[in-house]
Amino acid sequence: MLAVLYDVHGNLPALDAVLADARVAGASRWLLGGDYALFGAWPAETIARLGELTAAIWIRGNGERWVNAPAEALPPARAAARWCADQLGPDTVARLAALPEQAVLDGVRYCHASPVSDMIGVLPESQPGEGALFIGVREPRLVFGHTHLPLERVTDQGLELLNPGSVGMPFDRDPRAAYALVGDDGTVQRRRVAYDHAASAAAVRAALGADGELVARRIEQARVDPEMG
Repeated sequence: MLAVLYDVHGNLPALDAVLADARVAGASRWLLGGDYALFGAWPAETIARLGELTAAIWIRGNGERWVNAPAEALPPARAAARWCADQLGPDTVARLAALPEQAVLDGVRYCHASPVSDMIGVLPESQPGEGALFIGVREPRLVFGHTHLPLERVTDQGLELLNPGSVGMPFDRDPRAAYALVGDDGTVQRRRVAYDHAASAAAVRAALGADGELVARRIEQARVDPEMG
């Protein structure tokens, strides 16, 4: 059983809840889809916990790129990216930034936002022109995150799309941590796990002060605000 985790965002209590749930369900392999540490109150602890996983494949998200080069982040995220880099240290920051952008496992392609960009994501409802995001994908299933919005649908061309949702900061108005399990036969279970999301929001405020307010609201409300993008 493969557990697919995206967008943890330094939310250690959410991650621990997901790991416990996945292990009880029989997960023995892990696909880690990027945006591991940025914005949460526990960046170093989150990376350490993920580092304990055996049989894990890691790919890079825009968060790892931003922490490595805060000037590339959207302006509201730059202070958080600098703080996260300080917490992780230069060696870890560089290692995460050097992760591959995509991986193919069991005949499935995994990327962070889409195959063409770590920032251009796929929405739950089909959008005009979205097929340009999938050019060159030869696998029957494409898995991604980034939008923090779970989805599972098939394109007109027959490509299976899966976004398991965000472990640490869901945006679908359900604050429970989201992830997916993939069975050996390819079947997908999208799962939600309750944890103390209000405490995680409070921890962000304590760690980042005013720079963490938007993130704290997002964790509390499980929805996106326009300020950060």
